[in-house]
Amino acid sequence: MIPRFPVYLFDVDGTLVDSAADICGAARSVLAGASRPDVPFGLLRGYIGRPLIDLFSDLFPDATPEQVGAWIRQYRREYLARDHSNTSAFPHVCEVLKALPGRKSTATTKGTPTTRLVLDRFGLLPFFDHVQGTDSFPAKPAPDVLIKSLELFGARPEDCLFVGDTAPDMEAGRRAGVKTCAVLYGYGNRDEMARWQPDYWIEDIRELLPDGRGSVRSRARLQTEANRVSNKLLNQ
Repeated sequence: MIPRFPVYLFDVDGTLVDSAADICGAARSVLAGASRPDVPFGLLRGYIGRPLIDLFSDLFPDATPEQVGAWIRQYRREYLARDHSNTSAFPHVCEVLKALPGRKSTATTKGTPTTRLVLDRFGLLPFFDHVQGTDSFPAKPAPDVLIKSLELFGARPEDCLFVGDTAPDMEAGRRAGVKTCAVLYGYGNRDEMARWQPDYWIEDIRELLPDGRGSVRSRARLQTEANRVSNKLLNQ
């Protein structure tokens, strides 16, 4: 069972909202204009939660900073133009945020204004005491976006749980000194997240609730995993 925390920080894409279709769709529009319409959805999905500069620099290693900057600006226009039409909140997110005690903020690579728009669009904004995006400082895996909220709340790192779905999330949490919770329903790679030894793992956001409901699901998941390992050994 995950204990109660005074402060909760949340990644957004892949943790609170399922936005892959809009994010990857906007990226594909940019890439098509740059003669790279061949980049598969799965590869683009793996970049969600990372700075945009990583995507374009990896795909175009010989591009100039000016070219990369232009693509990033085009992506942001394309993303906003899609108006989140293929994005939705993950199941149970609203009810969990409403019921979860403690102060809440975000820790996302999106800018703060865009983050606020997304939260408002899906009815999540009223549940947050603060909205923090990455605004002119290093993005995750740097810990800056988490530290901003901790400073605003006057909170100690050990009093905070950061919930995210990617390895950069888990690394940022470790570097900030907070407790970390890896979600398994998002976009990240489980093995890559495991390298940063998350304090908690969840398959359902309701497992965050400190009322016993999460512990039942956690025990069931652990039993399922134990059965899987046992069957694997028996079949060897």
